[in-house]
Amino acid sequence: MSDRVIIFDTTLRDGEQALAASLTVKEKLQIAFALERLGVDVMEVGFPISSPGDFESVQTIARNIKNSRVCALSRALQADIDAAAQALSVAEQFRIHTFISTSTIHVESKLKRSFDQVLEMAVSAVKYARQFTDDVEFSCEDAGRTPIDNLCRMVEQAIKAGAKTINIPDTVGYTVPSEFGGIIQTLFNRVPNIDQAVISVHCHDDLGLSVANSITAVQHGARQIECTVNGIGERAGNCSLEEIAMILATRKNLVGLHSHINAKEIHRTSTLVSQLCNMPVQANKAIVGANAFTHSSGIHQDGVLKSQNTYEIMMPESIGLNRNNLNMTSRSGRHVIKHRMQELGYSEQDYDMDTLYEQFLTLADKKGQVFDYDLEALAFMEAQAADDDFYQLDQIKVNSDTKQGLANASIAITLDGEVKQAEAQGNGPVDAVYKAIASASGQEVDIVSYQLSAKGHGQNALGQVDIMANYQQHHFHGVGLATDVVEASAKALVHVMNLIKRADVVADCKLKIQQQRELGGV
Repeated sequence: MSDRVIIFDTTLRDGEQALAASLTVKEKLQIAFALERLGVDVMEVGFPISSPGDFESVQTIARNIKNSRVCALSRALQADIDAAAQALSVAEQFRIHTFISTSTIHVESKLKRSFDQVLEMAVSAVKYARQFTDDVEFSCEDAGRTPIDNLCRMVEQAIKAGAKTINIPDTVGYTVPSEFGGIIQTLFNRVPNIDQAVISVHCHDDLGLSVANSITAVQHGARQIECTVNGIGERAGNCSLEEIAMILATRKNLVGLHSHINAKEIHRTSTLVSQLCNMPVQANKAIVGANAFTHSSGIHQDGVLKSQNTYEIMMPESIGLNRNNLNMTSRSGRHVIKHRMQELGYSEQDYDMDTLYEQFLTLADKKGQVFDYDLEALAFMEAQAADDDFYQLDQIKVNSDTKQGLANASIAITLDGEVKQAEAQGNGPVDAVYKAIASASGQEVDIVSYQLSAKGHGQNALGQVDIMANYQQHHFHGVGLATDVVEASAKALVHVMNLIKRADVVADCKLKIQQQRELGGV
């Protein structure tokens, strides 16, 4: 049996479906490229039958990813499998992942069928998917609560039908390690053809045991772990990719297994996913939390100063967390910026040097000194920008009266090439600016949440504003970054407005195409 664990990442499927606002195709592609650099073996990037947007995202990623195998999810239904196969057909290599519930409670309450009927559906789905690819994965949903006799039957028949990977999910995070390990061991002991497939596990974190269950499973013979960056996912989340990767690397002598994950990409990938998904990482999160390599106790600090391994079992550099925050000024040339971006792990394809350098000089004039984390933040915001933005923020002026609690704002905003100006009064500078933007644009946006965070350290840190807005029963996530928090707030709102505008344009195009089809057109 191989000593390599296949890393199956489902950040863009199981992780993304749990977000308050869906990611754009561009954002999903950014994450997919990061996952490819991270070295994931398989990335599950969507559920094509669920929506035209998901179909487009899967197809776009499948067309662009070359070094990881791209996978799409489908229920055990021919229409689902057809959609997955069509979306993935542009990929050099792909996997179809089909599933059906197997636990008694799911079979009887959700599917309203007998187990034999479900077994027949599973076999039919695997055989049908094999018409499109020889890389078919089958999942026994809620395997952790499935009677072991039924589970063994299902696994044996799915393998016989042609599934090359069999996934055993702890869908509701119910099992404990000894129990889950026992399930895997029983499958290896009782399923006669189990050597013809890779056994995978997909554990949820409802009881905080997803990583422990996954590690126990591979110790009992499983060779694929399904996980997400930062552990994002349904309810309490999924098994955390970075924790699995570093357990395998740090405790290799004990576990005796390894993965192909490039650990030095962990920190950057974690940060990207956190920012794009608007899901902050808790400070005490293992591996990637802000406090993961921080020592507060005097005893701990003294020990680390004498010998780093007294209280650190991993080096920060091992996950790409560089201690060297080189400060740059407006006198720093383009070659310095290019060198720092390379040192931080970015390739020239990840950003436009002309735009980044212009933004760097503007920031350097404001702050005096620019640090690595500032440069990364600028690169992130540049990646979020779009050439076809309908709204562009030109100017903001704000006057506040703290005694009366009122503020006046005047703004200039460009709408599809035409400059509009407006003034407004509000309960504070941000409220006043938002009212002025609404007046100038004629676009009312319902702000559901507003978050302000510092990117960097000290009083000159960049301020990042994340807002969640509701428009026609859809949520949109906007981001703004600036040294002035009012400016950052305005940029976040304009970002949301552009997302809404693009969504409206796409919806109009789809409606026109549908109307033409109904009239006998395209």
